[in-house]
Amino acid sequence: MLLKIKYYIVFLFVAFSVFELNGQDLSQIGKGDAIKVNGGISVSQLFNSSFGGEQRRDPYNYYLNGNLNFSIYGLSVPLTFNFSNQQFGFQQPFNQYGVSPTYKWMTLHAGYTSMSFSPYTLSGHLFLGGGIELRPDGPWSVSAMAGRLQKPIAADTAAGNDPMYQRFGYGTNVGYNGDGYQLDLILFKSKDDPNSIDFVPEDSDVLPEENMVVGLNGSTTLFSRFSLSFEYAQSALSRNVESEASNREIFAPFPSSNGLFRHRLSTSYYHALKSNLNYGGKGYTIGIGYERVDPEYKTHGAYYFNSDLENITVNGATQLFDNKVSISTNVGLQRDNLNDQKMNQMTRWVGAVNLNYTASDKLNLSSSYSNFQTYTNIRSQFEDINNPNPLVQPTDTLNFTQISQNISFNTNYILKSTEKKSASLTANLSAQQTADEQGGAEQNSSSMFYNGNLGYVNQWKPLELNVSASLNVSLQESNNMQNLTAGPVISASKSLFEKQLRVSLSSAINNSYSNSQLQNTILNCRLSATYSLKEKHNFSFTNAFINRKTLRNEVSGSTIRAEYNGTLTYSYQF
Repeated sequence: MLLKIKYYIVFLFVAFSVFELNGQDLSQIGKGDAIKVNGGISVSQLFNSSFGGEQRRDPYNYYLNGNLNFSIYGLSVPLTFNFSNQQFGFQQPFNQYGVSPTYKWMTLHAGYTSMSFSPYTLSGHLFLGGGIELRPDGPWSVSAMAGRLQKPIAADTAAGNDPMYQRFGYGTNVGYNGDGYQLDLILFKSKDDPNSIDFVPEDSDVLPEENMVVGLNGSTTLFSRFSLSFEYAQSALSRNVESEASNREIFAPFPSSNGLFRHRLSTSYYHALKSNLNYGGKGYTIGIGYERVDPEYKTHGAYYFNSDLENITVNGATQLFDNKVSISTNVGLQRDNLNDQKMNQMTRWVGAVNLNYTASDKLNLSSSYSNFQTYTNIRSQFEDINNPNPLVQPTDTLNFTQISQNISFNTNYILKSTEKKSASLTANLSAQQTADEQGGAEQNSSSMFYNGNLGYVNQWKPLELNVSASLNVSLQESNNMQNLTAGPVISASKSLFEKQLRVSLSSAINNSYSNSQLQNTILNCRLSATYSLKEKHNFSFTNAFINRKTLRNEVSGSTIRAEYNGTLTYSYQF
């Protein structure tokens, strides 16, 4: 019966005819077993019911997920798929595939794949084409790629979508690793095809572009204790390949006369530089860094850049008091408006500090602070606490929010630790400030996000029983608005039948306030269990009940809505 199941799974994957080959070692051909097959499949059923309101989810959903890996003399062919009554998809879109076989020091790439030369040239951009990486035992190494970076997309005036020209690119990275130093010379070139789309709306600012980037990266060791590293790139970008050409010769060492790139009236030139000089002493390191990226710096080989910035930083790290205290810091000055084209210039001190203190065998403290600009996802911890469906993640409405400041404190204290029992306390607090700009659009003001957690965990080891309790608080402040959510969570879990069955029960209640006015109260209870049979068969179920009491207004009062969500899953691994 199990053998039949395995063949059925193999048939499913072959029928879909979708594959992705990644990192195969061809040197194993002729060694070991000729063919190996392993993988797994899982089936989940979801049941949903609502009381006191409209049914927001389908009463019944199912999900079928699988993964399969063929290995033929070490040549690996991994496959994945998922299917449900709501959507169907593969781990990658079904019309994308890639192969990356390896033989000794040579790796080939074909199909949909990505490669990286440096952050300022080619950095993880997906392309359809081919590539090669040669890394023999000697000092030389060579990487090269060529393919389609962007497929053509016609304008859709009804949907308001902008058109996209088909874009092809190629590049190479030649490296030399000498005695105590390393150098990389990089060339990347791309160009849009003006004839790849038939229609471009007159009010559209989309034009066919051409880009060429040269880069030089290197590192070396000086006087045994100094280390120097640098990255430099120069990008030439023509905003319109149909604009008038010019004989301007400024893009050394690749002037327009050699045919690689032709200067046009729409061509601009940009520079990016990053370097670091560090000194390693006994028990400490100290260094200085410099970074400069021209305004509007762009390369077709990367998806996004922070540009128009200059950073001068000093960094250091050390351990004190018999290694009980470790400190690392990076402090410097950052400014923008490098070409003096903006009305105002931003100049500020930037830094990052990480501190860890091991006070004793029981107490550990750590904290961190940073005001370097980064992009991250901001989500309240209550989105996970109040999510009744483990297979459906809550929608994140603040994806890729720009963070200007971030600070956190973490504490862990072990109350007891023996062979039979352990108990600990944890406390965590974090605060994040968003910048005034999100997604390229200016906002009215910045926002502050606070998350706090105080937890207690008790474990009785002979009984395989864990009990935990926590108090959680999330606060958002923006535009004279204050949104607060707070409440406790208690849970218990126990293993039975020689750890084959694990049962857990949890309950949480939290209140949400807007400007100190109670908005809703949410009570949820969750019971789940997992059972493992012969290490290949796994059964699990989760029952979640959520009761939401929402205050509509002082006149109409409140409404109560209850939801039940049940999940039953079976998985098989072979």
